[in-house]
Amino acid sequence: MRILSLILAILLSSHVIAKTEQVELVTTEGVIKLELYSDKAPKTVANFLTYVSSGYYKNTQFHRVIAGFMIQGGGFDLQGDRKATQAPIINEANNGLSNMRGTIAMARTNDPNSATSQFFINHNDNVFLDANPSNAGYAVFGKVVEGMDVVDKIAAVPTTTKGFMRDWPATPVLILQAKQLD
Repeated sequence: MRILSLILAILLSSHVIAKTEQVELVTTEGVIKLELYSDKAPKTVANFLTYVSSGYYKNTQFHRVIAGFMIQGGGFDLQGDRKATQAPIINEANNGLSNMRGTIAMARTNDPNSATSQFFINHNDNVFLDANPSNAGYAVFGKVVEGMDVVDKIAAVPTTTKGFMRDWPATPVLILQAKQLD
């Protein structure tokens, strides 16, 4: 009986350790549910969840949409103005995860350690964005577990140029709410 209790305790504790964070993005096109990999990208997930819990993503736009590539959001408000962010985080792209269709990764500038609030969801397998000896890569930190049809819908919207930004949706595609699920 003691051995059975010990085995049960070990199994239950490993289940708790394996718990993953989930976030729901409610968009004007539907709901996208994300599973986050805090074991593979702990700083990136913590950063993303800080923005989620603060309400930062509410009424932000998917401002860069390229069918067959990715949809990018998390940095521009309803008027198309860039939102203020927290300090950049370290690039965790060398975590063994690949930029495959349905994964979520941090957007950044040419500086590998410049990611703040903006993220993208891969609409296609984009392994050229993965870290390798000659490329710092883009940090994957989760995947879409529900709502890939919504990602497809967003990727298909007509786009235009807005200022210096190409691939801006002609009709705004908004994140109405981002919330962490229990």
